[in-house]
Amino acid sequence: MKAPPFDYHRPASLRDALLLLKQPDARILAGGQSLVPMLNFRLLAPQHLVDLSQIDQLQTCVITSEKIRIGAMKSQRELENSAELARVAPIFPEAIRQIGHRQTRNRGTIGGSLCHLDPSAELPTLALLHDAIFEIASTEGVRHASAQDFILGAMNPALEEGEILTHVEMPVWRPGHGFAFLEHARRAGDFALASAGILVAVDSDGRIARLAICIGGLGDRPIRLAAAESELIGAMPGKDMFDRAAAHIAALPAEGSIHASAAYKRRIAETLLKRALETACARAAHMVSVA
Repeated sequence: MKAPPFDYHRPASLRDALLLLKQPDARILAGGQSLVPMLNFRLLAPQHLVDLSQIDQLQTCVITSEKIRIGAMKSQRELENSAELARVAPIFPEAIRQIGHRQTRNRGTIGGSLCHLDPSAELPTLALLHDAIFEIASTEGVRHASAQDFILGAMNPALEEGEILTHVEMPVWRPGHGFAFLEHARRAGDFALASAGILVAVDSDGRIARLAICIGGLGDRPIRLAAAESELIGAMPGKDMFDRAAAHIAALPAEGSIHASAAYKRRIAETLLKRALETACARAAHMVSVA
C-alpha cells in the first residue's frame, strides 16, 4: 500500500519545527523506520509531516567526563561507529549492532526509537539502564523528564501535543566498568523476544560495587530490576549471584504473543540475564586486573 496524502515540511530550525507542529494533525518524521511502514499500512493518516533531518542542533553528540549528550536526530549507525562513545559507554555499540539491519540503522535515529517505544527496542532499554534524562522542547520552553517517567508503555512516550524530544543525557559510568547487552530473536534482525542489559563496577576485592540491570521485551516497556541491584551490592560474582538475580524475573509482568508465551519469554530473560551478568562481571574483573 501507499501512504495517504499529506503535506511535507522540512524545517531548518527547531523553532520552525515547533511552529509547524501547531498545525492540525501534524506528525514528526525522525528516521522513518517505524513511521513510514505505519503510513503505508494506513495505520496513521496525518495531514502534515514535519521532517527534522535538517535541524543541525538535533544531530550533535557531546561527551565529557561527566555525561553523554546526544541529539535526538543522531543516527543509530553514527552512534554504533562512534569511537568516542564506545570509549566511555561500550555497551552502546554492542547493543546498537543488534538493532534491525545496517540499512535501518543508517536511517533510524535515537530520538525516533525513544519516541516510538517498541517494547523490544534496544535504545529505550539502554536509556533506562543509564538513568537517562530526556530534554523536551515546545513553543512554551524546555522541560526534562527521567527515562522512568518518559517511557509510559508501547508507543506511549510522555510527550504532550506540540512537543519535540531534542536531546538525551546520560551520566558516564567510571572507566573500567563491565557491561553486556544480550537479546534473543527468532531470526537476525527480528524484534527480540527478550533482552538483558547490564552495567557493573567491582571493587578491588572483585565484589559488586555498583550494578544496573534492565530487562526488555517481556511486557509493554523495559524494566529496571532495582530490587536485584540493591540485593547484590557487595556480592561476589558467581553462579549463586547470577541465580539470585535471575530469580527476580519471575515477578516481572510479561505478555505472550504468537511467537512465544509469557512463560517462555521469562525463561529466555532468565538465561540472558545470567549470561549477561557473567560477561559483564568478567569484563569488569579484567579491567581491575590490568589497572
